[in-house]
Amino acid sequence: MFTHKQVWTAIDVIAERYGFSASGLAKKAGLDPTSFNPSKRHGPDGRPRWPTTESIARVLEASGASIEEFSDLLSGRKGQPPKRRQIPLIAYSQAGKPGFFDDSGFPTGTAWDEIEAPGVIDQNAYAVEIQGEGMLPVYREGDIVIVSPSTSIRKGDRVIVRMTNGEVMARILHRQSAKTVELSSFNPAEEVRSIEMKDIDWIARIIWASQ
Repeated sequence: MFTHKQVWTAIDVIAERYGFSASGLAKKAGLDPTSFNPSKRHGPDGRPRWPTTESIARVLEASGASIEEFSDLLSGRKGQPPKRRQIPLIAYSQAGKPGFFDDSGFPTGTAWDEIEAPGVIDQNAYAVEIQGEGMLPVYREGDIVIVSPSTSIRKGDRVIVRMTNGEVMARILHRQSAKTVELSSFNPAEEVRSIEMKDIDWIARIIWASQ
């Protein structure tokens, strides 16, 4: 049985190890930024507050840390953080060109640059450098997003979509059925776009951004 202090210490180490503050990691995980603040770790009556299993799962997904790494930290075995590996990097304008992806949307070929990945587990992950202002206010020119083609996607996820005609777009998955996909723009003023599945090569989830 792990103690309250051990659990929170493990979260703090994960945050520091992957370049976040406690509040920054909470925000990255889609939680209230104050969720992990020291003042929130005990209730008004002094009783300990524990992070939920869902919160911990979100922390691991947001940071890229593995469950094994978290378990080691809980047990007091800090060890060494996983070595950051290099993943392929491509400019957004290149993503629609032939020779960079296979039929499953996995990176292929030798024309890619490389970039260090912060704890990314997916062996098929790749990075895309944002160009232009078409993805404001979410992404700015020069931002780097990491894409995981092996990760399942769900409503509300930010995704990269490649069409059969070579068009590539970054959007938010609004709805998906067997025949169509509805995609929301990062600009809330734009209408939701509905696309037939037969016109899509692949859809991959954005799992991290250098913002």
